Formats: sequence, C-alpha cells, structure tokens
Amino acid sequence: MTGEHSSKQYDNDLETIRSKVLLMGGLVESHFHDAMACFRSGNVVQAQAVIKSDEEVNRLEVSLDDMCSHLIVKRQPAANDLRTVMATGKVITDLERIGDESTKIARIAFEAHSKNRNIAMFSGYETVRVLATSVAEMLHQSLDAFARQDDAKAVKLIAHDQIIDNDFRSIMRNLITYMMEDPSTISSSLDALWVAKAIERIGDHAKNIAEHTIYIVEGKDIRHSDYVATKQEQALSKE
Repeated sequence: MTGEHSSKQYDNDLETIRSKVLLMGGLVESHFHDAMACFRSGNVVQAQAVIKSDEEVNRLEVSLDDMCSHLIVKRQPAANDLRTVMATGKVITDLERIGDESTKIARIAFEAHSKNRNIAMFSGYETVRVLATSVAEMLHQSLDAFARQDDAKAVKLIAHDQIIDNDFRSIMRNLITYMMEDPSTISSSLDALWVAKAIERIGDHAKNIAEHTIYIVEGKDIRHSDYVATKQEQALSKE
C-alpha cells in the first residue's frame, strides 16, 4: 500500500509540474505574439510590457526547476519516470530561452521606434511575417505534442525545422540584396535580420521540445541522429 500511495503521489506531483510547464508554454507563446505585434506597429508601451514580462517567465523557470529537483529527491523515481522528469526540465529551459528571444524582438521594436527609423520604403515586419507565422504554429504544435505525448506529431515537427532554416536563409539573402541596392534601408534591414534570427532560434527551441517529447515517449535521445529520416522512410515504405 505504501508503494501504491507513493506512486500515486509521484503522479500527482508530476502532473502539477506538467500543468505549470504548459502554463509557461502558453505564456511564452503570448509573449512571442505580442513581440511581433510590437515589431509591426512600433508600440513602445507594448514593447516595454513584453520586456518586463520576461521576469515572469524567469520566475517560472526557477520555480519549476526547484519542483523537478525536489521531485527527484523526495520520490526517487525509477528509470522511466526519471527520464520524464529530466526531459521536462529541458523543456523548461527551452521555454525560458524562447522568452529571451521574444524579449530581443521587443527590444528591437522599442529601439527602432525610439530612434524614429524610416521604414516607409521598407517593411521589416512584412519581410519576416510568414516566417513568424510558421514558427508560431510550430511552437504551438510542439507544446501540444508534449502535452499529449504524441511522438508521431513530434517527428513531423522536427522535419519541419529544415523548412524554417531554409526560409531564414532566403530572408537573409533578400535583406543583404536590399542593403546593397539601397543603403537607406540598412538600419531597417538589420532590424529585420536580427528579428528573423530570433524567430529562427525560437523554431530551434520548438524542435528541441519535440525531441524531448520523443525521449519521454520512446526513451531515445535522437539528437545528432538520422532518426527522423529513418521514420520518414518507414512511413513511405508502408504506403
């Protein structure tokens, strides 16, 4: 009975952590959306709010890290359960870093508006809009895969990261061309480039969350492996 009670308490503690991780995920999703809105509109008040709200994300990271550590010490989870706790800790770290990237975007928006940079001839937001939409959806789906422990969805998201990388490289080439052809666009183009890089990094962290989900479900550390390509080949062979 003691073992059963201990197991049930562990499940309750872990579910509490998972719920707070998803709360943190919703928070960073909102911050990313707001940061992009600032970059579009130049709303310095909203930009300052996004920058300030990063403190809340940081507090959640510290609190959740502490909860994971206490869970390990108090419950001493076995191999599979320990794997879940460790992977969840990595998800927390990726979410905090997504918050950092959103803060970077908000700072760029704030500084660009404060310095009254001329964007009439060049829209940095329109340059990165499609990439931002794609990455926002990728982040949302990676959190959904984590919540549902859906490794099949996670595999698809990891494969999608290559598309994000290709889109970023295309944006970078276009921005370099703008700056070479019209030096008056240099400041705005650089703003858009740093924002595009922040968006691309958010995509990387969303991919990491998908990888952690696969580790939780299958017990496989697929980093630096051909796991996704192998899965895709297996899927094609069944068709």
